[in-house]
Amino acid sequence: MKDGFVSVACGTPKLRLVDCDYNAEQTFTMMRAAEKAGVKVLVLPELGLTGYTCGDLFYQDTLLRGAEEALSTVLAATRNLEVVTAVGLPVRVNNKLYNCAAIIQKGEILGLIPKTHLPNYSEFYEKRQFAPAPSEDDYIAFCGQESVPFGAGQIFVCEDMPDLTLGFEICEDLWAPESPSVRMAQAGATIIGNLSASNDIIGKDSYRRQLVTMQSAKLLCGYVYSSAGEGESTSDVVFGAHQMIAENGSLLAERRFDGGLLISEIDVQRLSYERRRTQMFGEAEDGRKHYAGFSLTLSPTKLTRYVAPMPFVPEGKEDRDARCREILLIASLGLKQRLEHTGAKTAVVGLSGGLDSTLAVLITGLAMKMLDRPMTDIVAVTMPCFGTTDRTKNNAVILAEQMGATLRTVDISNTVRSHFKDIGHDMADHSVTFENGQARERTQVLMDIANATGGLVIGTGDLSELALGWCTYNGDHMSMYGVNASIPKTLVRHLVGYLARDNEGKDEALHDVLEDILDTPVSPELLPAVKGEISQRTEDLVGPYELHDFFLYYVLRWGFSPGKVYRLALYALGRQYSREVILKWLKTFYRRFFTQQFKRNCLPDGPKVGSVALSPRGDWRMPSDAKWTLWQAELETLE
Repeated sequence: MKDGFVSVACGTPKLRLVDCDYNAEQTFTMMRAAEKAGVKVLVLPELGLTGYTCGDLFYQDTLLRGAEEALSTVLAATRNLEVVTAVGLPVRVNNKLYNCAAIIQKGEILGLIPKTHLPNYSEFYEKRQFAPAPSEDDYIAFCGQESVPFGAGQIFVCEDMPDLTLGFEICEDLWAPESPSVRMAQAGATIIGNLSASNDIIGKDSYRRQLVTMQSAKLLCGYVYSSAGEGESTSDVVFGAHQMIAENGSLLAERRFDGGLLISEIDVQRLSYERRRTQMFGEAEDGRKHYAGFSLTLSPTKLTRYVAPMPFVPEGKEDRDARCREILLIASLGLKQRLEHTGAKTAVVGLSGGLDSTLAVLITGLAMKMLDRPMTDIVAVTMPCFGTTDRTKNNAVILAEQMGATLRTVDISNTVRSHFKDIGHDMADHSVTFENGQARERTQVLMDIANATGGLVIGTGDLSELALGWCTYNGDHMSMYGVNASIPKTLVRHLVGYLARDNEGKDEALHDVLEDILDTPVSPELLPAVKGEISQRTEDLVGPYELHDFFLYYVLRWGFSPGKVYRLALYALGRQYSREVILKWLKTFYRRFFTQQFKRNCLPDGPKVGSVALSPRGDWRMPSDAKWTLWQAELETLE
């Protein structure tokens, strides 16, 4: 349960219809297996102690007594188990029969939750036997306990981990317009369990999947769905043991037609953070009128859920291409609007032959097409200086020519030398002054050309560089519209690659130059080349962008602590990088992120394309002088 991860499971035991003793044995056997696997929350199917398809046998006293005795057997057999388990059974109260979930732990019933919304169609006509949950909660005597909470909407709070708060609903409750889980989430439930008996017909699994994932997204919760399987009557329908575990719109694990235990981990810390951030869940009107506390031994949770090594980049080609198309559309639409609104005659882009400026000029080209304007309205400026190599310069020229842009070459070497002479800087001193002097001169050239042509300077800096402050203040840090401002470096590469593939067979020269740019090491080229080759590689200086984008996503999007980010990085990227390397660059990330906020606080406009952005007018508000002492102290403990 460290870092907010709670091991949860769906369980679908094999049952025998109306054989309550057998079903009780299958239930406690599965609970023991779940406990052994470290599971803290287990959800079993609807009416699992009797079977769902008992029909009018539910009226029989013999079956109802058998169900209650079966639950007593389960309680006695699991009195030493910590796992909180939802078990389905029929319960009679005041001459009415209810389809209930018994929430049990350590041999005690924490609460009985009756189903609220009963189906009234085709093969599922529960209203024949069962009554819907009463409007008022109550306490009843059951299974030897004198006062068991009875009512829908109960929540169960872990006293040792308050972010872990449980709620339960039953099958069609999820399908209803006013699901009980809505009220539970408003009252604080971060994990919702669903005991179900949904049959399988063509296409129904897809619909269930959408319901579960969307409910978890709408309620910012974890959702554990466990449906009936083998042993139910197959007179007219078949039950396929559909099991799903979802978290905030993402399906963590799923299985059908197999039964047994399906285990994953829900991050309740992440869910609580998102609720605080969005402020969409206040306290329900009746607050926590009916809740039960339970305790758990806090222990490490073994991770089995998938953690993407590149969280900004979809892994499937189809999804990745779709993401690229959408980002390119959003960014080019933003630039189109800015060019149209300002009446700019040109769009001026500094073209270095690197990835970022390549993406910026390609987006600019898309915006010009939307405006039905000629590519000559793009002024592509290449500005060679001391570190420029023939490879990057030639690629910049070829790219501009193949796009049909207006190409201008401005060699800034003499201007920079003159400037260094003016300020008394030795040309042999390759310090930050040597580097930033070139970056600021390039920005001045671009701004002046924009003035001369009635245009706007299009920024090329990306999200990863802004997070690290890897930009020259009032140099490449500044523009009139930053089209790459919320695009992380790992995604920049895929966007350029997507456009390269899009031109394959159409414009081979453009395709080839884009492929060569993709193959070029990332570098600002501010230090003199060595034997014509790039001497300054960015990732040697600030660290691999693959790591920094991973850190960026979990620090900014989810507010994770350094220890949790480190743990996830080891889990997702530990095969590519050693512990020492990950920790080294994680420290670099935090140090640079905190000390470079002053650069982000005066960023120019740029389109937001994803869930993480650093505009001071939008997603991220932070004082420039915030200390990183607390984060630094935690980082030091990780060694």
